[in-house]
Amino acid sequence: MPVTCGNRLAGKRRLEDMLTDLGEIRRRGEKLRAENERFRRFMKSHDVPERRLRKIAEAIQEQIDCTACANCCRVATAEVTERDVEKLARHLNLTPAAFRAQYTARDDDQTLILRRDENGCVFLNGTECTVYEARPATCVDYPHLVRGSGSIASRMWQFIDRASYCPIVFNSLEAFKDHLRFRRSK
Repeated sequence: MPVTCGNRLAGKRRLEDMLTDLGEIRRRGEKLRAENERFRRFMKSHDVPERRLRKIAEAIQEQIDCTACANCCRVATAEVTERDVEKLARHLNLTPAAFRAQYTARDDDQTLILRRDENGCVFLNGTECTVYEARPATCVDYPHLVRGSGSIASRMWQFIDRASYCPIVFNSLEAFKDHLRFRRSK
């Protein structure tokens, strides 16, 4: 059953109307995967009100404290650019080469990412980022609903997976579906 809010105004969702339990988000996100893929195709083939969707996502993002969750840091990988390497190296009083050697790795596509350990990102301590002030641009923009390159519809492929671990993405997708009157799976 999809998340709904009492007044059906998706952008007016209150925290108590949103799903925030990470176990339930994982379960429902996986259950809704096919519906979210259909929704992605719907968004790509329709002229969607980008500004309104950003406002909806922004309202949801304002109510959920990412620093209290940090599930993205446990689950996802963080890509780093050369600019990120320089900023993080300066923050940690290291040379860029030393930072790369100690704190980065290459993923299967040979993209430079932050190393991970058994808890997730190497810089995660509980639910706190130990380099928060200097974190990579991808982390600053996460979950890429309000900020990101391209339209929301063009970034939808990212959100299907993220809907199973990020409360902001899960609730935003559900609010987008409500707002656009998307016909849901039964």
